[in-house]
Amino acid sequence: KKEQIAALFPDVSIAANYNRTLLKQTMSMDMQGQTMNIKVGRDNTYSAGANLSLPIIAPALWSNLKLSSMDIDLAMESARSSKLELVNQVKQAYYIYLLAKQSYDVLQKSYANLEASNELVTNSYNQGLVSEFEKLRSDVALQNQRPAVTSAAKSVRLANMRLKVLLGMDIDEPVVFEGSLTDYEQGVLNATMPEEKDIQLAYNSALRQLDLGIQQLEQSKKIVKGASCPMLALAGAFQYSGMGDDGKPFTNYPYSYVALSLQVPIISWVSTSYKLKQTNLNIENLKDQRLDAERNLRIGVQSYLNDMQQAIEDIAADRETMLQAQKAYDIASKQYEVGMNTWLDLSTAELTLTSTRLTYCQSIFNYITAKANLDAMIGGEE
Repeated sequence: KKEQIAALFPDVSIAANYNRTLLKQTMSMDMQGQTMNIKVGRDNTYSAGANLSLPIIAPALWSNLKLSSMDIDLAMESARSSKLELVNQVKQAYYIYLLAKQSYDVLQKSYANLEASNELVTNSYNQGLVSEFEKLRSDVALQNQRPAVTSAAKSVRLANMRLKVLLGMDIDEPVVFEGSLTDYEQGVLNATMPEEKDIQLAYNSALRQLDLGIQQLEQSKKIVKGASCPMLALAGAFQYSGMGDDGKPFTNYPYSYVALSLQVPIISWVSTSYKLKQTNLNIENLKDQRLDAERNLRIGVQSYLNDMQQAIEDIAADRETMLQAQKAYDIASKQYEVGMNTWLDLSTAELTLTSTRLTYCQSIFNYITAKANLDAMIGGEE
């Protein structure tokens, strides 16, 4: 923008020139019937001076200045888009970390339950109350759970490192990220779902960049028109020149002038009309792209709203199911201790409890990730 503004200021330049004549030009003249040959020029010629130019009326230059301002706006909007994208990526990475950590905690609790039940089965087997087959099934179930716990621990470490990378931190930085998915439960259950028609996309970065692109093309039309408009400029110069032959003193001649220069294009409107048609086609094309982008964004908004609504319903149902599964497991555990059911009943209850806990965490994760994506699409900054 400053570069374009500088074009409005006077342009002053200094020039110097020196010529050494090797062979002087000869002129022939007829004087009273006789031909006379005269050599013209001097052996040495020099000139030095300053030139001044200042645009007074320059429509194309003014339009270029406005276009540069639009370039700045587009660059700022592009930067805002990058910021919104980074914020969303950090949110998503943090939520993935919370899900991985919560899943790891659930699997650890499941492993602890299996260890407790395995110890109970082992004690019962030593007392001759259960068969060797039941003890073997309990041992195998405990061993099978270990890889899942180990894999969940690795997922937590990877999610932790990815979050640090997005935050611009060293992956070995000893940072503990606090929080839990259950912290969002009440906020989700108390959330008020907006209507799709009430959601505005005025701050969506993609649409704003397309709008700025349309404005730039409109400004380009003015530049094309301005290039075919008359231009008025002020010009001036001061020259100091001299010439002389070897061994003779130089003769000096100062020279200066100030002038107004008016340029009026005549035939250029023929090509200008085609350039304007091409620019108009580009504008219409960009408007069609914006309309298509807005329609797709509306579909995305509705999809995220559906995901959020479904997650709210799932969370309420999953929470109740999880409490029932916990109660069922406690009952099955007590019954197994007194010999009223089999290890298979206890294992089934434990598996159901683990599954409901993981499903509950996944439902919360689905809501907060859909909410983050919707916020990024709307383009609002927190």
